[in-house]
Amino acid sequence: QVQLVESGGGLVQAGGSLRLSCAGSGRTLSNYGMGWFRQAPGKERDFVAAISRSGGNTAYEDSVKGRFTISRDNAKNTVFLQMDSLNSEDTALYYCAAAVFKSTSFAGRSPSSYTYWGQGTQVTVSS
Repeated sequence: QVQLVESGGGLVQAGGSLRLSCAGSGRTLSNYGMGWFRQAPGKERDFVAAISRSGGNTAYEDSVKGRFTISRDNAKNTVFLQMDSLNSEDTALYYCAAAVFKSTSFAGRSPSSYTYWGQGTQVTVSS
């Protein structure tokens, strides 16, 4: 069983930056593909970014490409989401998730592929 705890959310002005962290415990995160998802009030949980188990491949939702960067530090059992140039549409509850994919180079986009989820961290961007 993997436990995931997100941190780093908060209130930021438009144009600002935040760095989210997802700390794993119970199992080493190097065995899992990792993803970040977000859910705004009244909306479905949407894909934001993913990183393969090896760390060599990443995937991003179109609206965050060039602004967000996902990375992982397997030695610290932590995954990060660096968010720059934030805007009001980025306001949401952000979740990290872990999945077992057969390929070490696969970065999955579908929430249904992920088995373990954190409780989320709130990001609010004021305009």
